[in-house]
Amino acid sequence: MDSSSSEMQLSADDLRQITLYAAKCARQVLSIFEAKYPTDHRPREAIEGAEAFAQGNKRTAALRAQAWAAHAAAREAEDPAAVDAARAASHAAAAAYLHPRATPHQVKHVLGAAVHQARALELAAGSDEDVGLERLRWAMDHASPTVRDVLRRMPTAHAGRGRLGELLRELDAGLRR
Repeated sequence: MDSSSSEMQLSADDLRQITLYAAKCARQVLSIFEAKYPTDHRPREAIEGAEAFAQGNKRTAALRAQAWAAHAAAREAEDPAAVDAARAASHAAAAAYLHPRATPHQVKHVLGAAVHQARALELAAGSDEDVGLERLRWAMDHASPTVRDVLRRMPTAHAGRGRLGELLRELDAGLRR
């Protein structure tokens, strides 16, 4: 499949399964953010909103606002591991808004929370890349068949820069096996 945009079918269940996966990943690192910023509840609210959507609640403007609020928390944070933890939360809430387009960019939306949780834990462990790879294995083990199916209908992720790009490519390849 090439990188041009082509429409694909995404059911409500597909979106809920992807969002549930993203929320599970983000929840793994919420404590990293909250340990540094205990009075900032934006990432927690984004994860809780994602979980509620995954359990059957409607997709609302409030959920989109929670995604943006967690993104703002990431921009405002100074601790690198906390930044990635907040980004994971933002991706979890935003997963409910995945576009039905088979593009490499949409792959980042499917896997963003998992990649950021791996990077947050890696940074929290003193930039230990083995920790990041272990967390990718965890993310692979916790991806449902639906998440894998949706991902396989998309082109592979573009080669991004830096460590996040490496983690994204590794996870993308692992989930397609």
